Amino acid sequence: MVSPNEVSSEWDDTLTASFTAGDESALVAAYRQFAPLVHTLALRSLRDRAAADDVTQEVFIRVWRSRDTFNPEVARLPAWIVGIARHVIADAHSASNREVRRVLAVAQVQDTGGGGPTEGAVEVLADRLLLDGELDRLGEPQGAIMKLAFYEDLTHEQISRRLELPLGTVKSHIRRSLIHLRSRLEVDHAAH
Repeated sequence: MVSPNEVSSEWDDTLTASFTAGDESALVAAYRQFAPLVHTLALRSLRDRAAADDVTQEVFIRVWRSRDTFNPEVARLPAWIVGIARHVIADAHSASNREVRRVLAVAQVQDTGGGGPTEGAVEVLADRLLLDGELDRLGEPQGAIMKLAFYEDLTHEQISRRLELPLGTVKSHIRRSLIHLRSRLEVDHAAH
């Protein structure tokens, strides 16, 4: 993969003035050069191709609409685009978390017969949905392994037999997945 610094150094700064002046061909050039980087950043963070596609599109919509706020004396255009990408990715995470909480609230009201969920029950359900989402983002076989460990309380050996995977592979996936989940859930907890 090309690093952000390499992409930035390849950018033709003479296009920046055209971009800020509203020249659509400069936007097309910026899109061609930076869309793969933006998409990769989004995909790595969100772990969902459709969400990464949406983020990439939203980034360039924002880039174009807010071009009058771009100051080339403060940053080069590539850095500015990456900054916008990071904000859009954070917005996508926030929107996903809000949706999870809405679903949890609706599910809790339905489960209690409309009497209103308790705050503790909503928190437990919210945590469960958040965990489910994070397990889905792990991909396979990591997601399946972690679901068997969390929800069916299977041992490493039982998971190995059930999924027909070597025991060492199962243990490695669990260790890496727990590290990933801890960092993702700490980020989510810090945001609230």
